[in-house]
Amino acid sequence: MEPTAPRLLPWAGEEGKPCYLISDDVGGPLSRLADATESIQLGMGAELLAHAGDLLPCAPPGELRFLAERLAEALRDALRVAESRGLRLGRLN
Repeated sequence: MEPTAPRLLPWAGEEGKPCYLISDDVGGPLSRLADATESIQLGMGAELLAHAGDLLPCAPPGELRFLAERLAEALRDALRVAESRGLRLGRLN
């Protein structure tokens, strides 16, 4: 049996460096936690985007900056999830 390649996890480690799961247990507890975290991150990003649509027409500069910072965080999370899932899909081919 071929060993499972490392999985990029949906959170960063020290100094913002990527974290990887190295395990042959694809459905293990840490893998399930990563799946749940990805789902939460994507859901929060969707909610934030909806909130941005409501806020943008009349938001004061301070709120716009805060919103931009949160949107940047959500985009970073979504890109990490996409990269992780893309890497795993590539291994299936």
